[in-house]
Amino acid sequence: MRKRRPSHRLVKIHRSYTVEEVARLLGAHKNTVRSWVKAGLPTCDGKRPTIILGRELAAYLKARRTKNKQPCQPGEIYCVRCRAPKKPAGDMAEYQPITASLGNLVGICPDCEGMIYRRTSLAKLAPIQEKLNVTFAEAERRVNETSSPIVNSDFNQG
Repeated sequence: MRKRRPSHRLVKIHRSYTVEEVARLLGAHKNTVRSWVKAGLPTCDGKRPTIILGRELAAYLKARRTKNKQPCQPGEIYCVRCRAPKKPAGDMAEYQPITASLGNLVGICPDCEGMIYRRTSLAKLAPIQEKLNVTFAEAERRVNETSSPIVNSDFNQG
């Protein structure tokens, strides 16, 4: 089974691994591990078999995972299409509740005009409201809350 993102938590830091052992441990191909070595994963020496220290492997995988992260600041929502945090168009967003304490901020990307979403809790909404104009979506009315219920019948009126 191949894993999409190898986890550094699987690596034992006090152990040394060969390329094949790393590939088996992380569910990656041997050539993937070799490309990591070419990209900067440190090895013990330049001789065969290639030995990789667990501590170095864990540090390399952590660094790979964190180098591309782009955390959103208050007032920013991540646009998947643009692959960057953006301020929504017009500095406006709508809060759509999911549960009593959790919801989504929905806005429009100013560059690609696509919908952008950010999951946030009500407790963390105050700093966001200082930067954005946040409106709250009104809950949709349920069938039993209508003023005139719909009668679904075929009775002849006559």
